[in-house]
Amino acid sequence: MSDRLLVSTRKGLFVLVRADGGWTFERHAFLGDNVTLAFADGRDGHWYAALNLGHFGVKLHRSNDQGRNWSEVAVPAYAEGDTCATGDGKPPAQARLQLLWSLAGGGVDEPGRLWAGTIPGGLFRSDDRGDSWQLVRSLWDRPERAQWFGGGYDAPGIHSICVDPRDARVLRVALSCGGVWRSDDGGASWRVTTRGMFATYMPPDRREDPAIQDPHRMVQCAGAPDHLWVQHHNGVFRSEDGGEHWREIADVPPSVFGFAVAVHPRDPHTAWFVPAIKDERRIPVDGRLVVSRTRDGGTAFEVLGDGLPQRHAYDLVYRHGLAIDDGGTHLAFGSTTGGLWTSDDGGDHWRAPDMRLPPIHAVAFA
Repeated sequence: MSDRLLVSTRKGLFVLVRADGGWTFERHAFLGDNVTLAFADGRDGHWYAALNLGHFGVKLHRSNDQGRNWSEVAVPAYAEGDTCATGDGKPPAQARLQLLWSLAGGGVDEPGRLWAGTIPGGLFRSDDRGDSWQLVRSLWDRPERAQWFGGGYDAPGIHSICVDPRDARVLRVALSCGGVWRSDDGGASWRVTTRGMFATYMPPDRREDPAIQDPHRMVQCAGAPDHLWVQHHNGVFRSEDGGEHWREIADVPPSVFGFAVAVHPRDPHTAWFVPAIKDERRIPVDGRLVVSRTRDGGTAFEVLGDGLPQRHAYDLVYRHGLAIDDGGTHLAFGSTTGGLWTSDDGGDHWRAPDMRLPPIHAVAFA
């Protein structure tokens, strides 16, 4: 059972510990700095924290003692001549690391291997726990990359990395905006897998174009890895065959729009979402902050709000702002207005720790 919660915020990383039936503050790190993501590697216990320091750039730190001490390690870097779209109609520009948007560990038989997804759309691999990184050129050099574009950011980015627990050579990544890609050989080759997805924001003749789909977040059921869920820009999609085919889940109350999704680690039919009003507003529907849960693969949904603000709530939850622990019972989510809520019963009831936090980018159990 995970006994710590890592909360990445605009003003530092906050570590909460389970106590007295709830969660309480234990320590913080990088206080005052913009921590965009934290990852706890269950294989060896190392923690990683990604920072975005503006003028001083993107940084990555590693801890081997549960956040008591940290050491800076390398960050992914693009070579001179690597170019990317700028999102403003100008010619491609030199690619530079703007955000370390996702981190994932390799297989249990791959000690030290990490995967990192970045803006502007590069996937990187490390085999030494982040001391060095290599760009996965087999994906970067795909001709389809010329069609990728930013979804929320000017440049495209990889925000979801799913390593198949049965075979670590099988990788799936999702990016905004560029679809879902799969490798069966550890990243040596790739193919796009978005059949069944569609984009309502594109002209009709490009609606099903695989290279411009905008999955906001993709998650994989650890106990049934062929089952994946995607919160897309214009809906929710589910796959039961490893991403080869996707099926739209058309009725997700109170809205099919959102950024975050979590799937139960053993039951692929149970998933959670935090809905919002899309596009220019991006706030909870009717000012009520709720979580939508399905237990039957998307046929029916429950709208869960016990313990959540039900009036005048304007919280938005980012892609990595919702998490479930390895046991499948404890959930947590954090919002752009610094709200943090946890549940110990699958979302039936929620409670807020006695804290006021800065805007939250991501939450993760450790």
